[in-house]
Parts: sequence; C-alpha cells; structure tokens
Amino acid sequence: MQAEVRIERYADQGRCVAHIDGRVVFVRFALPGELDRIELDEPHDRDDRFWTGEVVEVIEPSEDRVAPAWPLAGPLAMGGGVGGADLVHVSLAGQLRWKAVTVSEQMSRLGHIDVAVPIDRMPGDEELGGLNWRTRIEMIADEEGRPSMRRRGTHNRVAIDTMPLATRALLDVAEREHVWDGGYEPGSQIRLSVPEPRGDAGTMQDNYAVLVDGELTAGEQLLTEQVTINGTTFTYQVDANGFWQVHRQAPIALGSHVIGLVNDQLQGAVAPVIWDLYSGSGLFTLPLATLTGERTRMLSVEGARVAVRNAQRNLRAMNLNDVDARAGDVSQTLSHVPAHLAKPDVVVLDPPRAGARAKVCRQIAAAGAKSVVYIACDPTSLARDTATLIGEGYQLKDIRAFDIYPMTHHVETVALFVR
Repeated sequence: MQAEVRIERYADQGRCVAHIDGRVVFVRFALPGELDRIELDEPHDRDDRFWTGEVVEVIEPSEDRVAPAWPLAGPLAMGGGVGGADLVHVSLAGQLRWKAVTVSEQMSRLGHIDVAVPIDRMPGDEELGGLNWRTRIEMIADEEGRPSMRRRGTHNRVAIDTMPLATRALLDVAEREHVWDGGYEPGSQIRLSVPEPRGDAGTMQDNYAVLVDGELTAGEQLLTEQVTINGTTFTYQVDANGFWQVHRQAPIALGSHVIGLVNDQLQGAVAPVIWDLYSGSGLFTLPLATLTGERTRMLSVEGARVAVRNAQRNLRAMNLNDVDARAGDVSQTLSHVPAHLAKPDVVVLDPPRAGARAKVCRQIAAAGAKSVVYIACDPTSLARDTATLIGEGYQLKDIRAFDIYPMTHHVETVALFVR
C-alpha cells in the first residue's frame, strides 16, 4: 500500500514521523517538512499502534536532502536496501542537525532535563564526504561465495565489490588480499580489521586481519592501535575480533575529550581513585592511569576476558602496574571492591548500547564518586541513566556529541555529571 504523507519530525533509528488517518507512521529515508510518497511495510493493515514504511518518491524535498553517496544503501525503490547507512540521503550538515536534535529530545523526554547538545564532526570527514571512516567491516558470503550484504526485508544477498564507508587503508588490504574475488563458503561471516596507520604502527606490514567465521585467514590476530592524547602516544594491542572504536579518528577525539574532563575534575586531588568501567582494551585506562603520576589508583572492569588480557598487557608495556584490571560483570564486580579502591573520585564508564542501567548508576552514587564521565553510543540509554544519576544527587555539568558514525543515525555522546 502506498500513501502520500507530509513528514513531521525526526524519530529514532534514522526514521521520521508522519501520520495516516491519525495513525503514526515511522518512515525510512525521509526528512522533516518533505512531502513524500511512501510504501507501507507488509502487512500494512495490521492493527498496531504505529506503522512503518519507506520513501518511494520525493515530491517536495527538504533542503537537507542529497543524492545518496552510496546508492546501494539508499531506499529499496531506488535500488538500495542493504543497510548500514540510513542517513545516506541527508547532507553532512543535516546529519549533524538530526543527531543534535535527537540527543536533546531524548535527554528531555527520558532524562527530564532540557539541554542544547553541541556536536563535533571528526577531522577529515567533510573532505571525504562522510565516507572512508570505518576501520572494521563485516559482510556475509552469498550463495556464490562472494562478499555480500543482506537486502532489508528479504533473505536476498547483494554481492559487493567495495565498501564506501571503509577507510582507504582497509580497502587497500581488501584489494591486496583479494577479498572481493570471493571463494568463501556460502553463509560464512567475513570481517576485516585494519587499524588506521599512525606512528610506528603505520609502518607495520601485517597490522591487519581478515577473519572468516572468527578464524584468522590473513594478517595478525593481535593488532596495534596508536592514539596520541595531549602529546603522549599510547600503544594498544587489541584482538582483531574484539571491540575498538570503529571510526579512524574516534579514539583520539573521545580520548582527548574524556581525559580533559577528568583532568579538570581532579585538580588538586592527592592520590585520586579512578574507576574505568566497561573498559575494553584500555582506551581510556592508559591515559587515565598517567594523569597524576604514580599516585593514581585505578580499578578497571570489563566483561570480555580477551579484552582484559589485552588491557593488562597494554598497561604492563607502559609500566602502569597499579591498575587493578578485572574481568567480569560490572555490577557484580562493584559489589566486591577492595577497600583502597572503594571510594572513587571520578568514574568513567563506556557501557554497551543498553547503557549502564539503574543498578550500576546507583552503585556509583553509593560509592561516593564526586564526578562521573559517561560515554554513550545510544542517547536513549544515556537519557534513562541521566534520570537515575540526577535522582541520586548528581547534576549534568557538560554534554557534547561526536559524529563518529557518518551516514548513520548513530551518535556518540559524552556527559559529565557532578555531585
């Protein structure tokens, strides 16, 4: 079923809101103010609270609309549908507006606080047109063994011979390793991990990985990432199959901002205690451990054991031996913190998409943390946890968003809470 609708406002998950006969419709590839013809998803006569649909024709376009830089990720009706870039129809400036509004609206609706959220674009993204930023990509082999992506709403796999969002370093590896030539077992998962060349790591010939169904087929299992923060270069060993900030500039931008916030909060602190929760391979742990010299005491907690082993290795390489790096569930670990680490001055947390949730927020508050730096990849989860922290006696002192996922609705937000 098709319908002509006036698009009203931004919604979540890269969609916008329209109405048909009083019923809410969430529309993909739309923009506020537009008059669009849309195709409703089947079954379109269901008796749900809302319907979903997708643009098939733009009758009156928004000034933020552009031709998709990657057509294959655009609307189905225009030959797209593979996903992975749900804002590919939006200008770069329009993407920033969309994300800033989304974070502010969620903070108001769920966090019960009205705040304008500034948003930063990563260096180089405008010159690259919002492309060439992913240092990790994943694909699936189609029936003929070629790298592919699934077309939305179907089981069809569309063979691809490039990935416009991938960094140039990654695309070079894909060509060199003949990834696009195929030859994979149908249905197998293909992953490429290629650290952005920097410093000493940039001269390492094998600093990349091609994995098929989790097994290394080319390159190295342990990759080297280098991040310079405030003039100091930190070196990280990370697992090729593990988590690392995927935008080529994200580790530097987020690391610099987070360390700056913590440093401001620690002014005058003697032998401070810092918690780094959901700490991964130690992106923030290493620079945090060097902030105030040898007298800083730290606890880091991460659920992925491989990441914790890498973090411990990274700490030892810098002779940072006073960090208690633990593997385990964050909430359970915080129930048994050693006495000398039990009263943090600052807590840094970078939880998964679901957020820290109320229990962890309350544990942080109960420990008496004076300041909390919260790194969020989902504004809805951040807003919910904001409400909890405010209820525990904190106030939001600073908030900033980072566009480390161009062409997608995703956005990273860093918020500072103080007692």
